[in-house]
Amino acid sequence: MKTLLIVVHSRTGGTRRMAEAARRGAAAEAEIRVRLLSAAAARAGDVLAADGYIFATPENLAAVAGQMKEFFDRTYYPVLDRINGRPYAMLICAGSDGENAARQIRRIATGWRLRAVADPLIVCTRAQTPEAILAPKLIGAGDLGRCADLGAAMAAGLASGIF
Repeated sequence: MKTLLIVVHSRTGGTRRMAEAARRGAAAEAEIRVRLLSAAAARAGDVLAADGYIFATPENLAAVAGQMKEFFDRTYYPVLDRINGRPYAMLICAGSDGENAARQIRRIATGWRLRAVADPLIVCTRAQTPEAILAPKLIGAGDLGRCADLGAAMAAGLASGIF
């Protein structure tokens, strides 16, 4: 049985909701084991044990969230040259555009020699004031559907051997 690992960090709930939707979509594939771990809990062994990945992070101050960056810092060298060619996708919850967080994850994934199998799925909340930025995030049904579709596609690709 192949494993899809979803690594998530979320402070205000939006990214977590996106990751949970991706997990629900992936869980429809009976031949795939789906693991959703917080960035703080995920370890190099979890990365090595997975066959594909979804990285889910908010964009904070035009960058990958610190906790997600710490996950990459902590696991990068222990798995380097041991996960080459594995597929990945990303979910980003952003207040404005999310592009810099996507760029950072792409660079890390390039170093790991991972293979992107989908464009970054970015949900913009338009939170621009301190109050809106710190408020709990609600993600619309349409965006959650896109996240579920991404999870389902990742799981189907793993199960069928496409990825």
